[in-house]
Amino acid sequence: MSHYFDYLREMVIAFFQNTGDYFKRRWFDPFANWGTYFDQYGNFFDTYSPSFGFWGWFMFVLFAILFAGLVVGLIFLVYLLIRKYVRFSEKEIEKDKLVAQIEELQVELYNSEMTNRKILGLQLESIGGRSLGDSIYNINNNVENNENVVEEAESKEGNVDESKFRFPRCSDIDKKYATLDSRHLEMDPDDVGISLEGICKRFRCFAASQLHLYYTPNTIRQFFAAMGTGKIIILEGISGTGKTSLPYAMGRFFRNPSTICSVQPNWHDRTELLGYYNDFTKRFTETEFLRAVYEAGYRQDPNLIVLDEMNLARIEYYFAEFLSIMEMPNKMEWKIDVIASKDDNDPAHFVDGKLHIEQNIWFIGTANNDDSTFTITDKVYDRAISLFFDNKGIPFECEFAAPLTVSFEYLDSLYKRAIADYPLSAKTREKFDELDDFVIKNFKLAFGNRILKQLEAFVPCYVACGGTELEAVDFIFCNKILKKFEVLNVAFLKNEMIELSKKLTTLFGRNEFKMSKDKIETLLKTN
Repeated sequence: MSHYFDYLREMVIAFFQNTGDYFKRRWFDPFANWGTYFDQYGNFFDTYSPSFGFWGWFMFVLFAILFAGLVVGLIFLVYLLIRKYVRFSEKEIEKDKLVAQIEELQVELYNSEMTNRKILGLQLESIGGRSLGDSIYNINNNVENNENVVEEAESKEGNVDESKFRFPRCSDIDKKYATLDSRHLEMDPDDVGISLEGICKRFRCFAASQLHLYYTPNTIRQFFAAMGTGKIIILEGISGTGKTSLPYAMGRFFRNPSTICSVQPNWHDRTELLGYYNDFTKRFTETEFLRAVYEAGYRQDPNLIVLDEMNLARIEYYFAEFLSIMEMPNKMEWKIDVIASKDDNDPAHFVDGKLHIEQNIWFIGTANNDDSTFTITDKVYDRAISLFFDNKGIPFECEFAAPLTVSFEYLDSLYKRAIADYPLSAKTREKFDELDDFVIKNFKLAFGNRILKQLEAFVPCYVACGGTELEAVDFIFCNKILKKFEVLNVAFLKNEMIELSKKLTTLFGRNEFKMSKDKIETLLKTN
């Protein structure tokens, strides 16, 4: 075996000497002595191999295998590096192509803007009987005539000159309402003095007789009471039960069509909702949502803005700022940041880049509960009133009912009067507090001050709409408290759930709290 190590020593020394010789010659003739190198290695093998013995040959084979593995590993490593480099190069080339395409699109956009300006010039020429250049040339001699030409052009188009404004759609609203007084609404003489209950009955007949949409009296009462409780309402349920149709019909009923904004799954922040400022065009890309919020500032009637399929994206991402703003007790602080800087040509209702959220706006969200949607979190539920739709409308006969012209001021006065005339009774409040203690003790869930505040507003409004006090309390308990039970492991709380149902019967009677008892039964069956 010692002869093998002698052979190995000679081979290693010769290998490094030959390698050094190769690098010395690499610029002249690097492959000149390769034949000599291999002859030398062969002579070493012929000289020492007859004396290897068993262990020598064993070490020779083992070393040959390891050497071959090392060579293969180095080749594979070089292959991976080359492959990685090629992929990196392809990505860089693709990135360069995308940058080039973006630059081409920007150039096309610029050319399009220039074309629009040329078209505007042609329009002015056709209207004024002369070219735009002539108008500018004679501006010092006939300023008044030129101004009339521009005004005539704008009135013919029906829009403002977008090249002057960062917010063309909102600025167009300013022009629309410049001569239109929408803040003073004249109710029909026959409608003066109509109550909340009368409005609910009339709307139900309006939806049935004119739109063929059928809702139960309780659903209508719940919706109107929710409007008197907060500014965010969530309509949940299976598809086809009339969730989107309800606010749509409400807009038709109040003669102010609801704005329906379809939420997209890729909405990740507020820019999807409000829009964003484009540094290249120097304009703000306005959304339909922003337009509706802005126009509500000019109107005195109720304005409903619908976020259709609102849980296709995470509500906390794109609607978080609104959730926070509407928690402020001072309504004058309900201002949303739209743009950081201000401009003299910005819309009239923009103050230092901020837009005030008017009190005549309600945000209505529709939501489907399936695998394609996100779970609505407690943060959103706690700030909203949610209605659940689980049945299709059943047709019924109803008298023809006309739309209603009513101001937000009048509707708000009805809600304030309801809170004053039908406050939550002390007896019911005492029972509700006892129910609160039971839930805390057995389920470790507390109601919270926000829910109690909503209870004190919802119950009077619901009673004023024609319902009963216990029906309203049942609705709040079911949709605010039992909704939280869906995340609990009800299978381990089966006895406590049964005791809760009995507690409801003990406190409020056998025939009361039907919604809550049905919800408890459903939770027990599904767990």
